[in-house]
Amino acid sequence: MSCIAAAAVLTHNRPHETRALLEQLIAAAREYGVVLHFDADETAKLGLSGDDTVVVDAPRRAPVDLCIVFGGDGTILKGLRRYCGTAVPVFAVNFGEVGFLAALEPEEVDEFGFGRVFSCDFDVLHLPAIAMETGGNGPSKAFNDVSVHRKIGARVAQLAYGVEGEEVGSVRCDGLVICTPAGSTGYNLANGGPVLAWGVEGFGVSFIAPHSLTARALVVAPGDTLRVTNHGGDAVDVSIDGRPACEIAPGEVLRARFEPGAGRLAQLPGASFYRRLRAKFGRLSS
Repeated sequence: MSCIAAAAVLTHNRPHETRALLEQLIAAAREYGVVLHFDADETAKLGLSGDDTVVVDAPRRAPVDLCIVFGGDGTILKGLRRYCGTAVPVFAVNFGEVGFLAALEPEEVDEFGFGRVFSCDFDVLHLPAIAMETGGNGPSKAFNDVSVHRKIGARVAQLAYGVEGEEVGSVRCDGLVICTPAGSTGYNLANGGPVLAWGVEGFGVSFIAPHSLTARALVVAPGDTLRVTNHGGDAVDVSIDGRPACEIAPGEVLRARFEPGAGRLAQLPGASFYRRLRAKFGRLSS
């Protein structure tokens, strides 16, 4: 028996890769009496026609019980941002290169079955976000990271960072990354920043190509606000979950804080962060 009445579906930009699994999903939804919602972009991309099971050109925030994603971490993050602040969990099948946030690989779907998905046979992980704002822009939320980086061809950035009114340091660098625990295995990991296990409360800060021997990564307490000030002579760009968001002009400040429970990620029952870390990035041994 299904505990899901309606589900939104998001897919990545290579529909030929997801077509067979999509047909399987629609067949399972028809069997379990679940209505699948596809927004206008998904409808056009997938060439869908509507019926009693498939709703085409659906509103982006139509009332649903679940968001099903066929894609990589970028598409999964899109689903998390869309349903941020709601009770809608995101259940993802990985069609990306890493898919650290995905519950299943495509070859695992037959064994697990969409019937178990529609029966809510999964655990729900409450993910925190980074709430970010700058002087000229209202608050935005990132589930992976907020990255600040110098513009192409511009001089090295000079970024000062402080917590709760206390300046920690000022670093010449190409930029910095502010990450959630879920996002700590992305851009932050590539910078040599700390891996934060899911469930850790707090967020990480690491520098991109620092021109310093003393610039260190930092883990900020969940109740503290981080301030990043552009002390350089050029504006720097800001991206949220890898997508361009805004810029910080010279003298302007970016503020970031930890926001617990902003999103819900569906995972296989009993899934372990450490097992996932080993499977996706290899054994942590010398």
